[in-house]
Amino acid sequence: MNTVSGTEDRTWEDRPWEGPLDSFDVSRAAMFSKDMWRPYFKRLREEAPVYFHKDSAFGPYWSVTSFDHIMAVDKNNRQLSSASGITIIDPDTNLNTTSFITSDQPKHGPLRKSVQPVVAPKNLPNFESLIRARVCEILDDLPVGTPFNWVDAVSINLTTQMLATLFDFPFEERSKLTLWSDAFTAGVPRRDVEARKAREDTMLECLRRFQELWHQRKANPTGGFDLLTLMQQDPTTENLVERPMEYLGNLSLLIVGGNDTTRNSITGGVLALNQNPDQYAKLRADHSLVDSMVPEIIRWQTPLTHMRRTALEDVELGGQTIRKGDKVVMWYISGNRDESVIERADDFIIDRTNPRHHVSFGFGIHRCMGNRLAEMQLRILWEEILKRFDNVEVVGPVQRVHSNFVRGYTDLPVVLHPRH
Repeated sequence: MNTVSGTEDRTWEDRPWEGPLDSFDVSRAAMFSKDMWRPYFKRLREEAPVYFHKDSAFGPYWSVTSFDHIMAVDKNNRQLSSASGITIIDPDTNLNTTSFITSDQPKHGPLRKSVQPVVAPKNLPNFESLIRARVCEILDDLPVGTPFNWVDAVSINLTTQMLATLFDFPFEERSKLTLWSDAFTAGVPRRDVEARKAREDTMLECLRRFQELWHQRKANPTGGFDLLTLMQQDPTTENLVERPMEYLGNLSLLIVGGNDTTRNSITGGVLALNQNPDQYAKLRADHSLVDSMVPEIIRWQTPLTHMRRTALEDVELGGQTIRKGDKVVMWYISGNRDESVIERADDFIIDRTNPRHHVSFGFGIHRCMGNRLAEMQLRILWEEILKRFDNVEVVGPVQRVHSNFVRGYTDLPVVLHPRH
């Protein structure tokens, strides 16, 4: 903050309730990396839940911030398309990837169906013992009484192992999956040519490695139930490797979807309990509350802040006319704080009566297909944490990802206190 002649030169960061709505832009990554987004979205929900931002670093767009309007947009795939991109940042034209989440019907359904069995409810019990064994190994190897970074040691460690299993990816190479996931979600400004080239190189590295794995698995079928095998067995995707940008697009979707939601909710849950010690005490007294706490963590965290659609024709929403070609951004992070729908929405409450009533997973045809697997990993982790530790204490400042799409963390220093 600057001071001129003894008076403060106040910026958009200081005045969420002052001036016109055009005086701030909720698409700025600083909103989330500085954790200052709440009052701005609250004002939009109260004054203009469907609001047109005429100018931003990503061009003009509509902000949809209330729970019910977000549901209306997410369910309206006939008029509001994901084919032009699912983020407020326009797709990179140098790598023109497509995937089932950026496909409209009728293409979307068969593409999604090809890989959905791996996370279908009837298959989830097959993962439970494996996840629990890995969780126990991770937790038992952690230092007790000594600070360490929870993000690296637990959140990334567990989710990367699970991702390697879903792809049947070489386990000794699994750290590449984290690297590729971070590259896929990195928002690189168009003017930063060097950074854009580095990101493209990383994405193409991912494509080449998965092309190798595709051909290896085709030549030597394992009879497994992994994502690559499922793609090869389905008529819609059996030749997907011959369409490299579509193959890369679906890989990026599955890698990010299988990683970011769970990774950042694992970290967010520790932070939420430390910021709400009354809820942590409630959990210590009744371990059965893990079941309702898990979806509450995912609501409170909202790992992906938004999803975007593009209008295929003029659409009326909330008394506003969205024109054909306009960007429409559903701010899930705001919908999850809508107190007209969720009681005490800004509070972290681990025993809510309807904790799954949130928008973190989206709605309609694009609802997150791995939502139950994400919840399972969180549930098992917290069941095993409570057996071992009285407290996972945050002992230093949290470092957040600088992104307007992924609400994530790079550092969360903690100290473990064992149960007595």
